[in-house]
Amino acid sequence: MGHITPATPVKLFIGMISNRTTLFEEVRQPIVSRFGPIDLESPVYPWTHTTYYEKELGPDLKRQFLFFKEPISPDTLHEIKQFTNELEQQRTRKTAEGSLRRINLDPGYIAPSKIVLATTKDYSHRIYLRDGIYAEVTLVYQGKSFVPLPNTYPDFRSEEYIALFNEARRLV
Repeated sequence: MGHITPATPVKLFIGMISNRTTLFEEVRQPIVSRFGPIDLESPVYPWTHTTYYEKELGPDLKRQFLFFKEPISPDTLHEIKQFTNELEQQRTRKTAEGSLRRINLDPGYIAPSKIVLATTKDYSHRIYLRDGIYAEVTLVYQGKSFVPLPNTYPDFRSEEYIALFNEARRLV
């Protein structure tokens, strides 16, 4: 029989997608107030991997990642996703089709062996956490680098993202 041990703390990150980088700055303050100082920040990348978010967020999308110095317990990921969903909701715009987000916030964490993302969407490779939040392993660490899995999002497969997450892993 295995022995139950507490979860090892992990490194929190939040990915942001919007066509207005001013929103990246706008959400930074409440995020830092909640999760503490940032110890690594990505460049602002063009987000051209799919058109999935264009209808809601608009064209010419950008992506940036924030990595946090203070470790978190992995069992708090669902709470973090609920918090980022609230920040998104506070920044919606009203249209004839209803309320549309202006920013997408994707929290996740880096453990030495994997990168896990939180989502509200169920699918075959996702595990239910609680309160409507699921988790998926997006990248795994093998042979001195993160590598994608069959269901890894296209942007997380890119060399620049993998290099960034390898760099962030060294801070864990």
